[in-house]
Amino acid sequence: MKQTKRQKVLSALDKEKIYAIADAIDALRPYCSSKFDETLEIAVRLGVDVTKNDQNIRGMLSLPNGTGKTVRVAVFTENSQDEAKKAGADVIGGEDLIARVAEGNVDFDRVIATPDMMPKMSRVARVLGPKGLMPNPKLGTVTTNVAEAVKVAKAGQIEYRADKSGIIHAGIGKMSFATDKLVENANALIDQLKKVKPASSKGQYILGCSVATTQGAGLKVEAK
Repeated sequence: MKQTKRQKVLSALDKEKIYAIADAIDALRPYCSSKFDETLEIAVRLGVDVTKNDQNIRGMLSLPNGTGKTVRVAVFTENSQDEAKKAGADVIGGEDLIARVAEGNVDFDRVIATPDMMPKMSRVARVLGPKGLMPNPKLGTVTTNVAEAVKVAKAGQIEYRADKSGIIHAGIGKMSFATDKLVENANALIDQLKKVKPASSKGQYILGCSVATTQGAGLKVEAK
């Protein structure tokens, strides 16, 4: 029976070994697809209880080397549309855009809204919420500084959020990136997670970490 790519990686590499991040990336490279540029995904398991509000880890981070992904940014605003356009937003609108989204037309990866639009955004919360796209003041996606928010989103900002198991999943760059650039991005996320450790989280905080390519298997890595 023909082995899948995941099986080939696991059979060739020690899945129980804890690698340095750079070594894990280099070990995964021979198994990357030649048909497209795979993303390096990182998973960090935290010692938190996300059912407690103060341990629900969530935030935004600008990776030092970007993600390598083209991000389509939508801006919901009535009064700052010219500003959004000049900043490079891909989709811009007010109530007309809300109406489009309410019909299921979601052709963007990130949403920014001006504060005056938020009461009206409730109409599309059921559409945007499950996709993780609902603007949030705590994440900087509800702002009057539309130009800066668009610039940051386009430059490689990612959102990190602990799932119900306390695991952070994030794409931190393309495998075409140099290894040191991917390591810098990984360390930036790990350092950020350490900075936002809740005071109420007792015991070991970072319980484990692994990296994997889009179609590959995961390898355990150090999260120092």
